[in-house]
Amino acid sequence: MLEQTFWFLSSNKVRSGLTMLGIVVGIGSVIAMISVGQGAQASIKDRITAIGSNLIIVMPGAQRSPGSISAGRGSAHTLTQADADAISSQISNVKVAPELDSRKQVAAKGNNTNTQIIGTVPAYTDVRNEAMDSGSFITGSEDRSSSKVAVLGPSARDDLFGTGADAVGQEIRIGSSMFKVIGVTASKGGSGFNNPDDAIYIPLGTMQHYLVGGSYVSSISVSAASQDAMPGVQQQLADLLLQRHRISNPAMADFSVMNQQDIISTASSVTQTLTLLLASIAGISLLVGGIGIMNMMLTTVTERTREIGLRKSVGAKKGDISMQFLSESVMLTFLGGAIGIVLGFAASLAISHLANMPTSFSYSSVILVFGVSALIGIVFGYYPARRAANLSPIVALRYE
Repeated sequence: MLEQTFWFLSSNKVRSGLTMLGIVVGIGSVIAMISVGQGAQASIKDRITAIGSNLIIVMPGAQRSPGSISAGRGSAHTLTQADADAISSQISNVKVAPELDSRKQVAAKGNNTNTQIIGTVPAYTDVRNEAMDSGSFITGSEDRSSSKVAVLGPSARDDLFGTGADAVGQEIRIGSSMFKVIGVTASKGGSGFNNPDDAIYIPLGTMQHYLVGGSYVSSISVSAASQDAMPGVQQQLADLLLQRHRISNPAMADFSVMNQQDIISTASSVTQTLTLLLASIAGISLLVGGIGIMNMMLTTVTERTREIGLRKSVGAKKGDISMQFLSESVMLTFLGGAIGIVLGFAASLAISHLANMPTSFSYSSVILVFGVSALIGIVFGYYPARRAANLSPIVALRYE
């Protein structure tokens, strides 16, 4: 039967090829969309993991539900430097780095850029896993004296001084104030609006006194000693801040405490939803391809009516006829699925190189599309196969 199936399909190569085209495009699109979605999910997870080890982030804003706040990050002023100091002194085995950030226009040597300015403390490098490429990071004395010094991310350095330039010792202007560059951080390979490679770090005291004003902070990053200690530290943080802010009902908290796993879970949920949406849209072409296969098989049944009658007259059973046409339908979808997998893999590589988007090709998606291919072949080939099997041999032999 397998040889007969190949012979019948190859006898009209053009029609078989055009019929498979819908399956090829559909499977290729689904594979490409899943690869893009999985790549984006892995990239987001890596970036969140790279921002720190065993990290817990306290953000300001009136809390609506666990893990969410009504105000955006930094738009509410419910956290202060005193809160960060209390966490550091009253919770053991943690490292604390308060932050105050704002986007500012920065200029140097005729070049300028609008980027994120982060006011922070020396512990930031330990809490956020920030390494130095050259120079040094902010020191405690520079923070206490509100010194006008700055540490550049590599992208900010390239924008202001040129790619790979030696920026240490140079001066930049942030707003109306001049700052001396004391170091450049190592690249983390980030991108987007909050790219750490594009940030500029200055002492927290300098940020509060010269650029923003006030004693509030945008967030407080806390690094626990180990992953096992994170739940306990998170609870201690919440209890301490509720006490300091004189709030008896945790549901009315004016802050939100999140750990890395919460952020990864939220980001993964979003990317999974988007991946499913994109794959579903691409999967519409599979439905179109299935309809095309049914149309071809119905046409084939009509064209081969006399053959069906002849086979029945020499003893072929309904099951034999049905299985013949069903195998042709499944073979078309399998071949289309195999070509679609190759097309989808090539498309994901092209997207990765041309659009600079991360992609991830998984074997589970290959198994999935082969299963879908078989299902489409069976579902859309069943009716034509049944119609062929139910033809009367006498009527079929008389068919012109």
